[in-house]
Amino acid sequence: MGLQELCRLMSRFNSYKRTNIILQHLKMSNHTDAAAEVLLERKGCAGVITLNRPRFLNTLTLGMIRQIYPQLKKWEQDPETFLIIIKGAGEKAFCAGGDIRALSEARNTNQKMLQDLFREEYILNNAIDSCQKPYIALIHGITMGGGVGVSVHGQFRVATEKSVFAMPETAIGLFPDVGGGYFLPRLQGKLGYFLALTGFRLKGRDVYTAGIATHFVDFEKLGMLEEDLLALKSPSKENIADVLEAYHAKSKIDQDKPFILEEHMDKINSWFSANTVEQIVDNLQQDGSSFALEQLKVINKMSPTSLKITLRQLLEGSSKTLPEVLTMEYRLSQACMMRKQWHRRVTYLR
Repeated sequence: MGLQELCRLMSRFNSYKRTNIILQHLKMSNHTDAAAEVLLERKGCAGVITLNRPRFLNTLTLGMIRQIYPQLKKWEQDPETFLIIIKGAGEKAFCAGGDIRALSEARNTNQKMLQDLFREEYILNNAIDSCQKPYIALIHGITMGGGVGVSVHGQFRVATEKSVFAMPETAIGLFPDVGGGYFLPRLQGKLGYFLALTGFRLKGRDVYTAGIATHFVDFEKLGMLEEDLLALKSPSKENIADVLEAYHAKSKIDQDKPFILEEHMDKINSWFSANTVEQIVDNLQQDGSSFALEQLKVINKMSPTSLKITLRQLLEGSSKTLPEVLTMEYRLSQACMMRKQWHRRVTYLR
């Protein structure tokens, strides 16, 4: 073998070696990214859950749910864990909901995954509601759909001036699940019915005023609040509540700003007290005010089937327990996944 040929072989070998190293690195990176979708850490007196998909607005995946649930149960039984905090990575979102792209793809290829996702998500929602340890959700940024499910059922929910709450499911042929049939009809008056059917967005302090959040804290103080909670020594529920109340009392942003829907609440209570979507539409048409016609325009863009399902869901859920509502919603979710309309809408939104 000549020197020139030997050099060529060595060059090929080195190229092959570099390619293998790159492939191994990519595999490791993919594994790390998947493993880091959610961070589960013991800090001070607390268990801390960080939804860690900031590029995707911390949307929930089945893998994340399967990591959070068992850890939540472990912390609940751990005598050294006195509270549980859940938050989102980055500054844009707490959690913008479930991974719609994954749902859309699974609908055509993996029906069992769809069943598992909804079932296990709802089991997690119920576990949060029944958790024996104080559960604190720092709902800074976008909080929608599945993000509401992992926050609103907890004992404490802290909003900031950047919080954005919505249940926009009627726009994509679904319904406000994750226990929406339980907590929405229990908001003041018919506010929950209005939010569910229109997907109206609440922002900042309005998230607190509406009853979605239990406290409001200026974003610049949110990190300090978390540090003070973690520094507590064997705190009782009352100790934790005192810290939250202290920060809430000191928050001045939009303190005197009226609730965005305040002037419309009497009409909302009247319009959305109807037992049928058709009657709600008639109520809005007959009112004829600019606000009523604006809501009518929004409702007319929604899936008619989803509107009817959602209204019935809330009417039924108003007298059910959370476990009963989640059972009902699981059955509804599986029926909705079979509808072609949902697939068309999701494909269009993508």
